[in-house]
Amino acid sequence: MVNLIFAVIAYLIGSVSFAVVVSKVMGLPDPHSYGSGNPGATNVLRTGNKKAAIMTLIGDGLKGYVAVMLVKHLGPGYGVDDTGIALAALAVFLGHLYPVFHRFAGGKGVATAAGILFAIHPLLGAGTLASWLIIAFFFRYSSLAALVAAIFAPFFYVLMFGVDIIAGAVLVISVLLIARHRANIAKLLAGKESRIGEKKKV
Repeated sequence: MVNLIFAVIAYLIGSVSFAVVVSKVMGLPDPHSYGSGNPGATNVLRTGNKKAAIMTLIGDGLKGYVAVMLVKHLGPGYGVDDTGIALAALAVFLGHLYPVFHRFAGGKGVATAAGILFAIHPLLGAGTLASWLIIAFFFRYSSLAALVAAIFAPFFYVLMFGVDIIAGAVLVISVLLIARHRANIAKLLAGKESRIGEKKKV
């Protein structure tokens, strides 16, 4: 029951879409209405407002981090173990993908996944982020960088900590993230994917 309560809290935290919140506060259009239609930092950047994009990136990352750290710090006092941490990680990620506060129209989860990984362990987050940065720097495709990072994340975890229930949660998050990038994969193969900072290609 306690695991479920923490999972619900994590889901609600994940359901706060910072792309939507930041856009409203800064007088920008709803991120669902332009570009890729995805409420995330990359799409917000298409407005040309770098500050809004950075705030969205930080907010979406922090909610993943906070949700998992909340369970790691408070959970043990209520008998919550790794199972509770794994459930919270999945719940906050699902909250971002399917936010109850925004008609279940969420983002693709890259920043939130990064926050989750940093909360699980800083080295896990750093290794996965490094993978994203390398691909993004050389190829300028946010989606490709996200896909590569998602593939590496479960392997990094297993190499560092072995196979356990949290490894399973990381794997599921990676699979969900890749699934959310189906359209991007098709565009990458067709050469129609927009590069970082570009307007969306037709």
